[in-house]
Amino acid sequence: MRTATGRIRQVLPRLQGGLKGLLGRSGPPVAVARSLPGPGSTVSLRPEDSLSIQIRDQSPDDIACKAAQNHGQFLARQDCWEELAGAMAEADHARQTTPGGMPVAELLAFGARADVVNAVEHALSEGRAANDPPLLEGIMALEAIRQQFRKSPHISTLVALAHIDIGWAWRGTGWDTIVPKLNRRRCAAHFDRAAAILTELDCTSLNSPMVAAAKCAMKAGHRGGGEKIADDYERLIDLDPLNHRHMRALGNHMLPRWFGDYGELELEARRTTARTENVWGAGGYTWVYFDAIAIDDKACAAVDVDFFLDGLRDIVQRCPGQEMINMLAAYCAVALRNGLGLNEEADLPRLQIASAADWLIREHLRELHPMVWAHAADGFDNNVRITSTSRFAARGRSDALQFIADLFRDDILSGQHVTFTPEGPRIKPA
Repeated sequence: MRTATGRIRQVLPRLQGGLKGLLGRSGPPVAVARSLPGPGSTVSLRPEDSLSIQIRDQSPDDIACKAAQNHGQFLARQDCWEELAGAMAEADHARQTTPGGMPVAELLAFGARADVVNAVEHALSEGRAANDPPLLEGIMALEAIRQQFRKSPHISTLVALAHIDIGWAWRGTGWDTIVPKLNRRRCAAHFDRAAAILTELDCTSLNSPMVAAAKCAMKAGHRGGGEKIADDYERLIDLDPLNHRHMRALGNHMLPRWFGDYGELELEARRTTARTENVWGAGGYTWVYFDAIAIDDKACAAVDVDFFLDGLRDIVQRCPGQEMINMLAAYCAVALRNGLGLNEEADLPRLQIASAADWLIREHLRELHPMVWAHAADGFDNNVRITSTSRFAARGRSDALQFIADLFRDDILSGQHVTFTPEGPRIKPA
């Protein structure tokens, strides 16, 4: 590790100098910064000409997420609320997830409330009056459904989640100082209503990660005192330790921009690791820091790199599927590198962790999931608006192939062709 760290320190000033010009450009930084030789070279500029790898434009996770959402939407449109309640309860108690770790119960609930939330978002985008029917009728209809199914905690949770979504729609993404008072009041009212609904539900006695996750989502927008959000996440993670998304959300909400500070982030990462060691090994530490260090330079500067990398290997050992490998490789190759050159103290940890992309790709990558790589370029931000799925996927495909080609640069320069097989990459003369 000392030798590798020494080499990184030697090249870091040179890398930072080169990045200053690149960071001012638009477009995916990885595709720009990492390229094969230019005109005059004997090597093709098209990575596709030197690489062969199976590409899944729609990964199993994409397909499963869409299917669950569509099913939830279908049941709601057909007024099959009893069937929907049963499907959510069954998926929740069985901890059913998609290959990428999305809880199926939450996806069903997302689809079931989609029409109501989309109508509100559309009405707000058109500047409709606060008492306009699309802003009120949908959520009132869901409230009426809840009254009919008072014994179903999952229907109640679905309605609370609809209030949370509508609250964020009223809030928007602007700074607090520029959000109109009416919007702030309406946002607060919806979060208050979500809190009132969820207060009646005990996620532990119900054995329900869906209820626990909704309480965390409510706290993220409610900010109204009470116990710390870390306590809510502890209950959620204990209920569903196999799902890494809960730990990632905890780390994000421990940042100073939300509810914590860097000391609390480190504390929760280590506490979570201790509680989930039998499931993830050291991976709990990695998951809690996963998103935090990608978006916060001070968190990145403070992370225990060796512990993080140990956790990364433990995650791969326990979840070697291609959905996971693509996400981890894209995270190291793209998401982490987006912040290079912006903070000197964070650059060394970024580079040390980003270097894991080498062994992830060489030892574990067998197929490419372009959508995962495209999301990595946006920091895995779930709020990013995708206007064209095909263009979004094409960007991810280009970033991934360019990075992989650069990883095998010496082989390609010597006239070799790299083929990814089920046993790993094979290098043969072109």
